[in-house]
Amino acid sequence: MTQPTGVIHDIGYRHYDGVRLSRGYATTALALHSLRGTFGLGRTAKSKIIPFLVAATMLLPAVVSIAVMALLKQQPLPYPGLAVTMQAVLAVFLAAQSPYLVAPDLRFRVLPLYLSRPVTVLDYVGAKFVALTVALFLLMAVPLTLIYIGELLVELETPVHHGDYLAAMGGSVIFAVVLAAIGLVLASFTPRRGLGVASVIAFYMFTLAASAVFFGVLLSEGLENAAKWSILINPFFLVDAVQVNLFGTDPTNGEGYPPGFGPAAITLAVVALALSALFLRYRKAAAS
Repeated sequence: MTQPTGVIHDIGYRHYDGVRLSRGYATTALALHSLRGTFGLGRTAKSKIIPFLVAATMLLPAVVSIAVMALLKQQPLPYPGLAVTMQAVLAVFLAAQSPYLVAPDLRFRVLPLYLSRPVTVLDYVGAKFVALTVALFLLMAVPLTLIYIGELLVELETPVHHGDYLAAMGGSVIFAVVLAAIGLVLASFTPRRGLGVASVIAFYMFTLAASAVFFGVLLSEGLENAAKWSILINPFFLVDAVQVNLFGTDPTNGEGYPPGFGPAAITLAVVALALSALFLRYRKAAAS
């Protein structure tokens, strides 16, 4: 019997001699791809339903506000209160899209492919975080800008609220950063998208209910300062408090928030802890 011999098959593989783009280009491409995916672009028609529905719902206050300004000549919807007013809609978008950004790569164990070269764990996490932050910011900034344009075009008796618009845009950045950090870290603990959606929704419902209960009970007992601190359990009111203290806007809750740097310090701590946990989660997943 003859010994088996090895055979080399020419199946067309060739060495790559083209331009090798930088690590920054790869990270930017990942961020843009993730951003498009959050709105269902490049995905199936089914994946576009929730993003498009949420975007249309976020535009409703702008349409109504412009109609009120044109017909009744009244002031528009207060700019800084848009995010808190539409918090349930933003929570639905966050719960639907956060797992999309993190769950599939964990479930199918393709993260080592991203990290082979030249993208690092920090680049990967940063790209996902930036993509969701930009998506959330656009959901808030577009209707705010439409209301502002409508206010410029419609002749009202009161002056245009330039300061409120700019304050709301700055607040939208803070809202987007905080919500994106929380949503991604909650969704990253499970590779199942359904469980990721449930975890984000459960977190929102718990913080909403807990803040309302503590605020009502403490306020009824005459503990006004404690009540103002307790409402910050809800991340939407937490960021609204930062917005009020930084830009001097009116509080959306009607009772006010704790003054000073306290709410801002809590916000920074929440974002730092969430991003640190997200980084550690992906570093562990990449090593396994």
